[in-house]
Amino acid sequence: MNASSAIAVTGGLYADIYDDPTTRGRAMAVFMAATACGPQFAPIISGFVSVVSWRWTFWVGFFIALVSCIPILVLPETYGPVLLKRRAQRLRKETGNPRIYAPLELEKKGVRQLLTMTLTRPLRMLIFEAIVLFTCLYLALAYAIFYLFFEAYPIIFRGIYGMSTGVSGLAFLPIAVGAFLSCPIFLYWDSILQRAKARDTPWSRIEEYRRLPLACIGGPLYLIALFWLGWTANPRIHWIVPMLAGLPFGIGYLLIFMALLNYLTDAYQIFAASAMAAASCTRSIFGASLPLAAEPMYDRLGVSWSTSLLGFLSLGMTIIPFVFIRYGDRMRKASKFCQHLAERRKNLDEEEDRRDQPSRQEGRTDKPNLDLERQDCPVDRADGSAEDGKGIITQAPISPSGLISNKQAAV
Repeated sequence: MNASSAIAVTGGLYADIYDDPTTRGRAMAVFMAATACGPQFAPIISGFVSVVSWRWTFWVGFFIALVSCIPILVLPETYGPVLLKRRAQRLRKETGNPRIYAPLELEKKGVRQLLTMTLTRPLRMLIFEAIVLFTCLYLALAYAIFYLFFEAYPIIFRGIYGMSTGVSGLAFLPIAVGAFLSCPIFLYWDSILQRAKARDTPWSRIEEYRRLPLACIGGPLYLIALFWLGWTANPRIHWIVPMLAGLPFGIGYLLIFMALLNYLTDAYQIFAASAMAAASCTRSIFGASLPLAAEPMYDRLGVSWSTSLLGFLSLGMTIIPFVFIRYGDRMRKASKFCQHLAERRKNLDEEEDRRDQPSRQEGRTDKPNLDLERQDCPVDRADGSAEDGKGIITQAPISPSGLISNKQAAV
């Protein structure tokens, strides 16, 4: 349960660090490729180590987890409101002005706030946000099939081809290779998008075209891999043939995740962590429950039709990216969360225009340094408080000119 936290907050973390969608998308692509390749090496390690002792499987996992904990100790905070709160606390201590505070300190805190904001927001987004709902369904099924293969591959390669536990684990390597191959495909599409933006091509300005075409490629590859594996796993066919089905499976799986998770992050921005938490929760539930049905299903339907059944289920999900491309703009306009983001961007634009106005009145034609302007021109609030460009608010009296001076703001 605790290990799932890292997966849930990654989208929000990258949204905090990278303002540029291009850089953020590339970082997410590398992260997802790494997380997809890791599980492919687990059957190989456990297959050979468990021969010595089943305890060594857990010891290896313990040592990997121990090493992974070290970066957490030096990982800095990235959430903007928390950083502003720390800055306000530091300024109060340095200046002795108790009226300096951050927006986060104004929020009501308690059990009710925790339940309504932190715990229920992912659930509310899952129920009321169509983009989040259908994205979660697609990712949950793909994720569940991914982990169902950990049950299906031994049935195929040990049961049909008579491989040992360790050798059958090597059958997962093509999936890892396919996951790595998805990264060049992602970067190639990203370069096409950037060139289109440089030419100001109309389609490049549409949010849905930034990521979703990758899922339109990954979905069919995913389907091909499932039917390929199901109908070539036969004693009369060499074992390399069904094993190579892992290549399009790995490529398709990662392209689907890269496209849809990046789309969630771009569409919901400051709410990306909640959207990602909803996606992480649903796919974890599916990933834990569906593999339990693998052995009964393969025993009753056989390898070919069991894998084909997974393919038919995935076929229904493959249309989701195409629907998003066609109707995603309308869905985002109808979303309360996206409406809030649009209003927030509008307010920020109006705030910057208001700060730029004195410069234009003085006849300045150069674009002001926004960082400096934000420090010199705090924003007035109706309650007599003011907010500087970095989000710090101070309860200082308003001067006759209507602006709070730097000395009054003490920031």
